[in-house]
Amino acid sequence: MRVNRKSLLAAGAVAVVATLGLAGCAGADGSSDTESSASTLTVWVDAERVDALKGAAKAYSDETGVEVKLVGKDNADIKDDFIQQVPTGKGPDITMGAHDWLGELSTNGVVAPIELGDSAADYLKVAVDASTYEGTTYMLPYAVENIAVLRNADLIPEAATSFDDMLAKGTAAGLTQPFVVEQGAEGNPYHLYPFQTAFGAPVFGSDENGYNADDLQIGNAGGDAFATWLGTQGKNGTKAFNTDIDGDIAKDSFLTGKSAFWLTGPWNVGAAVDAGINVAIDPAPSPTGEATQPFAGVKGFFVSAESKNKVAANDFLVNYLGSEETQLELFEAGNILPANSAAAETASSDPIIEGFAAVGADAVPMPAIPAMGKVWQYWGIAEADIINGADPVATWQKLAADVQAAIDAG
Repeated sequence: MRVNRKSLLAAGAVAVVATLGLAGCAGADGSSDTESSASTLTVWVDAERVDALKGAAKAYSDETGVEVKLVGKDNADIKDDFIQQVPTGKGPDITMGAHDWLGELSTNGVVAPIELGDSAADYLKVAVDASTYEGTTYMLPYAVENIAVLRNADLIPEAATSFDDMLAKGTAAGLTQPFVVEQGAEGNPYHLYPFQTAFGAPVFGSDENGYNADDLQIGNAGGDAFATWLGTQGKNGTKAFNTDIDGDIAKDSFLTGKSAFWLTGPWNVGAAVDAGINVAIDPAPSPTGEATQPFAGVKGFFVSAESKNKVAANDFLVNYLGSEETQLELFEAGNILPANSAAAETASSDPIIEGFAAVGADAVPMPAIPAMGKVWQYWGIAEADIINGADPVATWQKLAADVQAAIDAG
């Protein structure tokens, strides 16, 4: 197995660790492993990706003598189980997870920093940025996911040049609902964020350490402009956005040919292809001429703060799970763009993956800071109200004030 050897950690260092007999912090069943055999790494991974890691685990064990135990976990439980078990000395040495867990994991003190070394240059920039919290890297990224527009290329052969052009193209094709995106009664700001960024209205400002919770930007002048535009696209305007449209309705509208443009993620591509639709992937068309920037969700692996084998864990992550080969194995298991640049290029031989990758070049990491939790509870409802006819600027400014008050209250 070819591995990436650009880490600051040499294989010899791991061999020394193995010789010294440092123990893993957990058993294969997730129970306390203080009595287990030396030189073991326990890795929690969602059940669908266990097979994808078997080759890397075997190669690492063969080369270093450190046994790697892969434990399949329910993805819905893995974060809470990790947070609960690590402080008690239970849990794994390494867990799979998502970058937007980082604020919570860091606040709870359950993750250790990792050292990417020179290998940081081997990853997509957004993947490294998402893996870094307050200037410290905590996650080895393996996949990057973002939304984009699925276009029915048989109905609309060319990509839209703007938001207005998208609606015009669909209308010219005889469609009453050219564009569809899920919203629901409480809105869905994740899906509307690309349009918001085109108005220069990020949620938070950022600095050299990432997003800055003290720099709430959502209520700036760009936010007011976005809100005003959003009001023109709701029930009293073009009706492009509709809170009666949930995920299932949006999917049905595209799959049955009622809509030619669907803003969604790679998780819905399979259904469109299975329905026989000639799918093309486009960026969210800009309402301003400025780039639309969707959120990027990055998946990866964390090291437990209580692992007794952190050197081996870091080496296994960087040199084995970060390798092009392993990241392609993970891609084949989940069909999500690899974080490793070389693997991403290989995966992009598929035009659908290539399309999402091109859109993702403008993506920004979803904020992982704890303050983001104060945003979600107000954000979608405010957008839904605006879509349904509420005063755009007044509603948006109340959103910003409510979020700021929630952040200040801690």
